[in-house]
Amino acid sequence: MKQILNNLPKEAKDKHIENKKYFDKLKKKTPKNLDYVMQDLHDAEFKKIDCLKCANCCKTTGPLFTLADIERVSKYLRQKPQQFIEQYLQIDEDKDYVLQSVPCTFLDNENACMIYDVRPKACREFPHTDRKKFQQISDLTLKNVAICPAAFNIVEEMKKKLPL
Repeated sequence: MKQILNNLPKEAKDKHIENKKYFDKLKKKTPKNLDYVMQDLHDAEFKKIDCLKCANCCKTTGPLFTLADIERVSKYLRQKPQQFIEQYLQIDEDKDYVLQSVPCTFLDNENACMIYDVRPKACREFPHTDRKKFQQISDLTLKNVAICPAAFNIVEEMKKKLPL
C-alpha cells in the first residue's frame, strides 16, 4: 500500500489532463447508465481495497462538517456543539467548518476512526464514486484520484467501460 500511495500523486498528475478532458466530455454527453456503471465500479473496487490499510484521506485531507455533523459528533463525545467547534474545528475560506489540522484528530494509530459510527457525512460518502449524477462532481473527483487509490482505479475503469 505504501508504494501505491507514494506513486499516486505522480500517477494522478500524469493522468490529470486526460481525466479532465474525459470529464468535460462526460458533462456534455452523459451516458444514461452512468449511475449504474459507477455503482458497479465502486462496489467492485471496494471489494478489493481495505481502507484501514490506507487511510490516506484521513491523513491528508479534512472533511467539511455540517451543522448536523457537529451536533451528532459533539453529542457522541458528550460535549456541547460550541465546545466541539472550539476544540476541533475552524472556519475555512469558503465559510465551512473544517478540522483545525490534519491528519484527522480522530484517526487512531491502527488507521481506524474513533468516531466512525457518527463520522461526518463527507467521510461516510468519500470518495463519492457511487454518487448519483456523478458527472456533476468531476472537479472533486479529479482531486480525489490523487488522494484515494480506489478513486484512481475507479476512474481508470470508468474510462475503459464508458469510452467517450
